[in-house]
Amino acid sequence: MKKWITIVISASVTVLLSTIAYVYLVVVPDLPTLEAVTDYQPKIPLRIYTADNALIGEFGEEHRDFVPIKQIPAVMKNALLSIEDARFYEHGGISFIGAGRAILADLRGGFHQGASTITMQVARNFFLTNEKSIPRKLKEILLTYRIEDALSKDQILELYMNQIFLGKRSHGFSAAARTYFGKSLDQLSLAEAAMLAGVPQNPVRHNPAVNFEKTKQRQLLVLKSMVRNGFITEAQMEAAAKEDIKVVKGQQFETQGDYIAEMVRQSIFAQYKEDTYTKGIRVYTTINKAEQDAAYDAVRRNVMTYDQRHGYRGPETFVELPADEDERDDVMDQILRKYPDNDKLLSAVVTQASTKIIKAELQSGESVEITGEGLRFAAAALADKAKAGFKIRPGAVIRVIQDNKKDNKKHWSVTQLPEVEGAFVALNAEDGSFRAMVGGFDFNRKKFNHVTSAWRQPGSSIKPFIYSAALEKGFYPGTLINDVQLSATSEDALRWDPRNDDGKYDGPVSMRTALAQSKNVVSVRILKSIGVDTARNWLPRFGFDKDKHQANLTMALGTGSVTPLQLVSAYAVFANGGYTVSPWLIRKVVDGKGKVLFENKPPAVAQEEARVIDARNAYITDSMLREVVRSGTGASASVKLGRHDLAGKTGTTSDAVDGWFAGYAGNVVAVAWMGYDDPKSLGGREFGSTLALPIWIDTMRVALAGKPEGQRAVPEGISNADGDWMFNEFLNGASVRTLDMTESPPPAQAPVPAQ
Repeated sequence: MKKWITIVISASVTVLLSTIAYVYLVVVPDLPTLEAVTDYQPKIPLRIYTADNALIGEFGEEHRDFVPIKQIPAVMKNALLSIEDARFYEHGGISFIGAGRAILADLRGGFHQGASTITMQVARNFFLTNEKSIPRKLKEILLTYRIEDALSKDQILELYMNQIFLGKRSHGFSAAARTYFGKSLDQLSLAEAAMLAGVPQNPVRHNPAVNFEKTKQRQLLVLKSMVRNGFITEAQMEAAAKEDIKVVKGQQFETQGDYIAEMVRQSIFAQYKEDTYTKGIRVYTTINKAEQDAAYDAVRRNVMTYDQRHGYRGPETFVELPADEDERDDVMDQILRKYPDNDKLLSAVVTQASTKIIKAELQSGESVEITGEGLRFAAAALADKAKAGFKIRPGAVIRVIQDNKKDNKKHWSVTQLPEVEGAFVALNAEDGSFRAMVGGFDFNRKKFNHVTSAWRQPGSSIKPFIYSAALEKGFYPGTLINDVQLSATSEDALRWDPRNDDGKYDGPVSMRTALAQSKNVVSVRILKSIGVDTARNWLPRFGFDKDKHQANLTMALGTGSVTPLQLVSAYAVFANGGYTVSPWLIRKVVDGKGKVLFENKPPAVAQEEARVIDARNAYITDSMLREVVRSGTGASASVKLGRHDLAGKTGTTSDAVDGWFAGYAGNVVAVAWMGYDDPKSLGGREFGSTLALPIWIDTMRVALAGKPEGQRAVPEGISNADGDWMFNEFLNGASVRTLDMTESPPPAQAPVPAQ
């Protein structure tokens, strides 16, 4: 017996010594250094903010914030510790009972036991692979002791709560709170904190966005463990268990600014390359959140309004629905993934359709019913005689939108994705900083930024610059110009005979009235008088590309090419008294540690070296642009905004291919545009005043709220002559008092829209 005891002891000692030798000779030398945890450098994405600190966008492989342990709410820490490691602040890093159970399972080949402490999870997440082996487990234990020796408990918990993967590309609890609930950590309720605390067990499959029911079950276990550990009461647990938790869809930002975010991303990447996405760079723009929100809503709402005016085009596609319920659900799920929701325009598969009701399934699995007014837009597609490709029937993929009316019930309507595009941009007219920008109807559908990159014909929105050039040649707002078609004997008329959009001709009208009423023939006469080259050479003062404007009389009606950004910068010259501005977007760039990498201070305003037109010219042109909004084609702006300092100009190209409104008030200058990417007519009854002006009004209502009306001082060097302003040097007979009064009107012909 003693012999066997001796053998067992000897064998045990041999195994122990061999294990110790293996650990110190093989495992220890292969251990990594602890720099990854002692000098923690988390991969924090690029984040972009408005001037008033609202998050616009985020770029990086991982969604992550770094939140110091002192700023992590107690409810979040308590929830996590309760379910993951209740004795975290008491043990030395290893739970021996749990570790022994895990090693025994490994020896049996099961590899299913966990019982890891938070420190062990830190060791594994930072340094080790997911390999299941005894050497890896030994490394984990040794690293755990090293970490416990190198860092305080708070530092270890801080690492864990900022590093742990929690599904949906989210690392750390702060990022997860934003991903799943659209909240910061300090805004979480007990119920939400408990739900997040349950995610680490299986973050890929059991997170709130992927499997809410499984996550809910895990949340209840967390709440019970919090009661058991004395963090909450039974009553608090019951209340939290009943709380209706709202899980957000997709990544949530505090304002809609995808086109802005992409502009910033490109700029930052050009300078910092791949560090852009990992070093926690924060970019603060000049954008105003309230104005950006208003611009986004205005573009989408008015594009949709236009689309509704022009009728329903039919379902987006059709699928055959199997009789088997499970197969039908799979088919609907697959097709709806190909036609994803677009903000509030939800895709749905029709399961039942008649002239009185549509039943459909949403991507969320919710069943909706559409009746009454909700069917009106698509009534023709529900008629018995509707053509097959147009008819709404079971299997049709349509768009629906919800309208919560006063009864607080869900009312659904049929709608559709618009084909037309819209854009809006606003600048500070004095320093050129962006205030708002919407580059298109939806960035995820079309990433093309119409504000910066769409070269379109400006139509009549170019006319103020022709008039401005004419002021330098002796014209003044009181100049009388004959509003009749060009003479049939005119050499120019033989090649091109422009018309007023309404087919009406008023004979002699003042230049002020002509601009207000957007008289095409008058603009052509003015251009013909001052010379095409004179006007064409005047345009670059405002930032236009001279080569993109034809050297002929069609230039007066805006047949050249501009971008909305060019146009808004050009109108800023009239708004600020004659100074050029260079649009700028980035105000400050800060690294992950808060160090300012770059700061763009606003440029000094009204510097004479920036002057591009005489203050007198700017003042008189401004007065004519105010007349446009007071009594002309932009008059609805004055009516709806109730201000007297508004100035601007509508623009509609030939055949209504583009609709514009450019204008300003106070220190805000803005341009709205609508048109098709593949140019085609927007409709014979559509103009800049019906297409773009409503976008401008809806946004400027917010931008100008609370701002006093601006008053502009009369500059030196102009006088009132015959009831209107004139340069002093033209007072003594050198002015152009009348133009082309000898021609008589030819027979009326069909008008060509150009408002």
